[in-house]
Amino acid sequence: MPTTAYLAAIMPFPNIDPIAFSIGPLAVHWYGLAYVAGILLGWLYARTLVGNDRLWPHDRSPITKTQIDDFIVWVALGIVLGGRIGYVLFYDLQAVLDNPLRAVQIWRGGMSFHGGLTGTVIAMFFFARGHRIPLWSLFDTVATVVPIGLFFGRMANFINGELWGRLTDVPWAVVFPSGGPFARHPSQLYEGGLEGVVLLSILAVLVYVFRALKTPGLVSGVFVIGYAFSRIFVEFFREPDVQLGYLLGTNWLTMGMVLSTPMVFLGIWAIWRARRSAANQQK
Repeated sequence: MPTTAYLAAIMPFPNIDPIAFSIGPLAVHWYGLAYVAGILLGWLYARTLVGNDRLWPHDRSPITKTQIDDFIVWVALGIVLGGRIGYVLFYDLQAVLDNPLRAVQIWRGGMSFHGGLTGTVIAMFFFARGHRIPLWSLFDTVATVVPIGLFFGRMANFINGELWGRLTDVPWAVVFPSGGPFARHPSQLYEGGLEGVVLLSILAVLVYVFRALKTPGLVSGVFVIGYAFSRIFVEFFREPDVQLGYLLGTNWLTMGMVLSTPMVFLGIWAIWRARRSAANQQK
């Protein structure tokens, strides 16, 4: 049972209209604008990376700006289709089976990072193969810029008043309109800070200070591990999806933790592979 402290309105939810603006009958949501902003800013950052030859092996970028321009359509489709399909399969399958139209109602929220990552990886694989680009270099380029999109996505979750946190009485707790009269962790902001700002900064240091792009796969591995640990940590403060709840009869294990744990081992493998490949080339 929640305590009276939980019932107190510590901080009201900011009155932000989920609709940014309307053009006639067309309503443009902040949620959609967040994805557009994340993809466009990521594209600009990626162009900067591939345009700096000194960051890459042999001081020559294996990817051109034109190729990045072409890839933006592929990555947008991978993110949106993969993210939505992943959400339906992992979090909302029964509701979609009951109402199939729910599957395309993206403006209502409901995107899975793990699904979006899978869709993006598939898009990168086919794009790299078709354009004869080193796959791991493309992985590293995308991994470096992904935190930008994660940050905007989490801000959109906050504006939508969705994916809020567990009950708490911390001074910065928020009472979300859809979360009842309870003060909750603003877990969307925690994720935006860790997965977005912190991870983006760490990867930038690796790229520009330690020249990590010269070891293909290293940045990708660090990104995957960094995201996984950030997500697992925040899951302890985030309310699990109501249709799933906690898993295996626990009061702490969530689907986000389950999907993120294998990523740690995948990231470790990517770093090991990158370092071994670099060592072999030096022999």
